[in-house]
Amino acid sequence: MQKFIKTLTNGFWKDLPPFRLVLGLCPALAVTSTAENGLGMGLAATFVLIFSNMVISLLRKVIPDKVRIAGYIVIIATLVVIVEMIMKAYFFPLSRQLGIFIPLIVVNCIILGRAEAFASRNPIFLSMADGISIGLGYSISLAVVGSIREILGSGTWFGMHVLWDSYQPFEFMVKAPGAFVCLGILLGLMNFWSRKRGEHFIQT
Repeated sequence: MQKFIKTLTNGFWKDLPPFRLVLGLCPALAVTSTAENGLGMGLAATFVLIFSNMVISLLRKVIPDKVRIAGYIVIIATLVVIVEMIMKAYFFPLSRQLGIFIPLIVVNCIILGRAEAFASRNPIFLSMADGISIGLGYSISLAVVGSIREILGSGTWFGMHVLWDSYQPFEFMVKAPGAFVCLGILLGLMNFWSRKRGEHFIQT
């Protein structure tokens, strides 16, 4: 039970992507121009992460070692197709905003990394907990980056005006360089906080 709880909470700080694991940076930079896009991308990846972890854990003793990576990719790709179909059916505007980055979940380093490092070595309930933890941590991270960029760059949050009428949007923040700046500042702050607490920032 203690191991289950530890696994369930690791993704919110110890293994927090993309800051602690430093994986999944491409979506973190590309789709976080708004909070809605960041959260939507994070939840889509969470769905794939949870179920791919569970399926891979169930099949970990069945999939031959020589083709395990190919097997993982087939499982992940199947789940990504399901997510893409659901989003097009029920969240079409968000699906259009995220565009090619939904299919690219197939090659997201976080998902394949957790499959290889965790799900292939642990039972289903721990693998499910790992998927929930890492997935929700990733969703929160993308939503935070998206919120900062949207508020500063547009004066809105989830499409609602949150700053004063005379505010001049810092448009730099919703462009590609703004993503690097925002992510870099957050990484620096978390690194500073981790060093202050005597923690190793990047997990190896």
